[in-house]
Amino acid sequence: MRAGVAAAASLAAATACSKAEKPADAVAPASVEAVAVRGPSDGSVLTATGPLERRREMTLSFRIGGVITALNVDDGDVVRAGQVLASLDPAGVAAAQTQADVEVERAQRDLARDQALFDKGFVSSQRLDDRKSALRAAQARAGSAAFDRRWARLVSPADGVVLQRTAQSGEVVQPGQAVLRIADETSPLTLRAPLADRDVNRVRVGQSASVRIDGLPAVVPGRVSRVGERAGPQTGAVDVEIELLGAHPLRSGQMATAEISVGAAPTTPMARVPAEAILEADGKQAFVLVIDKDVARRRAVAFGGFDGDDALVSGLPTGTRVITAGAGFVGDGEKVQVVDPSQLNLAAAGR
Repeated sequence: MRAGVAAAASLAAATACSKAEKPADAVAPASVEAVAVRGPSDGSVLTATGPLERRREMTLSFRIGGVITALNVDDGDVVRAGQVLASLDPAGVAAAQTQADVEVERAQRDLARDQALFDKGFVSSQRLDDRKSALRAAQARAGSAAFDRRWARLVSPADGVVLQRTAQSGEVVQPGQAVLRIADETSPLTLRAPLADRDVNRVRVGQSASVRIDGLPAVVPGRVSRVGERAGPQTGAVDVEIELLGAHPLRSGQMATAEISVGAAPTTPMARVPAEAILEADGKQAFVLVIDKDVARRRAVAFGGFDGDDALVSGLPTGTRVITAGAGFVGDGEKVQVVDPSQLNLAAAGR
């Protein structure tokens, strides 16, 4: 009897240990992040984001090099057309002007002397022609010096505001070096933003747009005023210019988002998912991992390319959860648990 009781106790202890060990050996589901697929829109509105700027913004620079002796404006100052904004040390340009004038006088004397000798038959006509050419060259240099002297001062070309000052008084500048950037306040405020090549073909000059600026509740009306003729070499996007209508307390350089009304898309619209949800893409087909009752399932979808940070897909019902972060650590048929991004980062650090 004692032997039977001991055997039963040993069996019970072994069973208890086995049950206690099983949860410790179980592998926790992989932690992932997922988003729900939103239903595609009809494509009647295109969204573009870019900076605001005046249509006429000018960078001012000196035609000649020298030392800046006066710089009378700073960022944000209001200026008037014809106002002197900056000037170079006049000594250098005055000396160049004087030298050019002296060369003209010398050439005129040489021509007059040889003309008298030519009339008496003492010099050839070729020498007289050389004197005339030398005089014309000296006069041209004098004209150039006078032109440079006028450009030793920077004058505002329009009523506007100083957007940026890139030099200081006393600084030595080179010909063509930017000193000031001026915005013509009489020119309209515009938004220039890139659009993908597949969307820009639906944009026409005159289409209406709604412009939103971060931090401002009001929506500013606008219209498409220009569509670029050349795509960017790096992105392939084409710049679209939207003119803001009416007067608004907005500034050049502010970021804005425009919604352009272009009408319904000519083809079946596609849904958007984050680009990191795409596992493989081959031509017009791609694969994603969807969550089906806490299990990752590999699904094939129709692929329409990338648009910024999004991928265009079709073939997934609205509301389907697609794995984004963590998809590279999950295989088809594995259990997963969806966590927020901060918890996912902690889980990855722990692994």
